[in-house]
Amino acid sequence: MTGEMDYSLLIGILLYLVVLLAIGFVAARRMRGLDDFVLGGRRIGPLAAAVSERASGESAWFLLGLPGATYAVGFTEFWSVIGIAFGIFFSWTFIAEPLRRETERYGALTIPDYFEARYGDRSRSLRLVSMAIIIFFYTLYVAAQFVAGGKLLNAAFGLDASWGLVITAAVVMLYTMLGGFLAVVWTDVVQGIMMAVVSIVLPIVGIMKLGGPVVLVEHLQAIGGDFSLTMNAGKTGNAFVFGIMLGSLAWGFGYLGQPHLLTRYMAIKSPKQIRNGTMIAMVWVLIAYWGAAMIGIVGAGTFETQLADQEQVMPLLAKHLLPGWIAGLMLAGAIAAMMSTADSQLLVVASSVVEDVYVKLLRIKANPARLVLISRIATIGVSAVALVLAFKNTDLIFNLVSYAWSGLGASFGPPLLLSLRWRGTTFAGVLTGMLAGSISNVIWKIVPGLNDAVDLKFATFVIALAATYFVSLATSNRERGSG
Repeated sequence: MTGEMDYSLLIGILLYLVVLLAIGFVAARRMRGLDDFVLGGRRIGPLAAAVSERASGESAWFLLGLPGATYAVGFTEFWSVIGIAFGIFFSWTFIAEPLRRETERYGALTIPDYFEARYGDRSRSLRLVSMAIIIFFYTLYVAAQFVAGGKLLNAAFGLDASWGLVITAAVVMLYTMLGGFLAVVWTDVVQGIMMAVVSIVLPIVGIMKLGGPVVLVEHLQAIGGDFSLTMNAGKTGNAFVFGIMLGSLAWGFGYLGQPHLLTRYMAIKSPKQIRNGTMIAMVWVLIAYWGAAMIGIVGAGTFETQLADQEQVMPLLAKHLLPGWIAGLMLAGAIAAMMSTADSQLLVVASSVVEDVYVKLLRIKANPARLVLISRIATIGVSAVALVLAFKNTDLIFNLVSYAWSGLGASFGPPLLLSLRWRGTTFAGVLTGMLAGSISNVIWKIVPGLNDAVDLKFATFVIALAATYFVSLATSNRERGSG
């Protein structure tokens, strides 16, 4: 079930892409040095920081993966929404303010910067391990966003998915390369608003077209199979807790360790503005997330035949329910979900390559203009690698994002949380925690049966947390003595 060329759809989406590129060009004129490219000079207001953090945090998963999951399994997927809401609140409440304060204190532009300065790591081990984790998981993550762009353009216009991948990668790479952090934040604000509008409007229109909530429920009851009208899918006890609830709630853990979100906390104008940012972010979550999940539910009640690709439910529902130009705006919202994350992730990897390798490891002296140029070259390089991976991908966006999300969340979340909130955290604890989080993710992915026994997102986070804590306890006296 693919799309056919609709020029009213095409015009709406092309106008949106032109606006993004224009923002990139405007932001490029305000670029003065690496600090501007990486963190926007730490002058981002709470509204822009919060909406940008939310937009970049949700990726293609928000309007493709999540609706696709609820379309396939029903209301059990709403446990993910609950876990995500708590994770976002916890991150803004317990990480945002101390991270903003400490990174400015140490003059850190990246998370590897912070860890190295915080623990006086002359061996550069923390920087090297952090950088390797960022490049590995984020390249996979960006590839997932490019895959989403291909699916969207295929569903909208019947465009070959390969061309969709190339077009998506080219646009995101171009405006990120030109405008750096400012371009990413400014476009994210536009994209975050569009994502919220889509998640509210589309399910409401769908329910009205069906004839109301009662008719929707009648349609859902006739589906059968794996689709569930309850949040426990008829399971109780351990089968419910470990088979459904725990793994879904564990999505929230990942928010504590995503560098592309943490940079928003680091870039906000003042630690005092974190509280306002928290309120804005949570309002966005409460408005938008429930609607995004409901898109899949409404799609399940609307389409009489099973979709060949469950993750096309959102674009196909928009085309089915709305006039062409309005559907184009809805699809632009889905493109926004993908781009708002891809640009942030590209920026994090490029920043790590330049700040962590070129400036800090190789110690190559360069003027600000040259560092910005190198950052742009790094952006192009990472985009090219991610595009190659996207062409080779055969997995669902949901699974790709889940793996990369878990890897970053477990690798950085526990070490960062403990380093900010517990004075007993040591260099050895942080290094061990990062290694434990990343290695356990790889093991959980390749060893059959592990993820079925305990969800990857939950297991790897707990392993990394325990490793950071117990190694810190074991080495605290020794590190104090050597200091």
